[in-house]
Amino acid sequence: MPESVKVVMKLNIHDNECKRKILKAVSGLLGIDSLAFEMKDNTLTIVGDVDAVKITNKLKKWNAFIHTLGPAKEPEKKEPEKKGGEDEEAKKKKQEEEEAIKRLIEAYCCSRGDHSYPTQRLCIHAVEEAPTGCVIC
Repeated sequence: MPESVKVVMKLNIHDNECKRKILKAVSGLLGIDSLAFEMKDNTLTIVGDVDAVKITNKLKKWNAFIHTLGPAKEPEKKEPEKKGGEDEEAKKKKQEEEEAIKRLIEAYCCSRGDHSYPTQRLCIHAVEEAPTGCVIC
């Protein structure tokens, strides 16, 4: 029996009607534990004992592709022990880098004078002897 997987699909949809059709098409597959749909990102998250290829085939009408595929439960991560001296040094280096970036940005803006003007657009039209294209010989 395959392990439970989490599949995140990216879809091309436009409205709630497409969402309803997608959920109806996918809910018929066996082995699905949960479905979640994000309209903002156009992503469908499926958790269960399913084959990602079968899901993609069901959703090919909506230009679906697999965004991420992995285990349903994320493994527990152990936090590494932090040493006080190293953290302070890292923070100090990061702060120095941020200050250097700010100085570079200020120098760039001052050298330009921030007097940038909008770009001018130039339209050139071809002039023909007979603009209608009709020639009588």
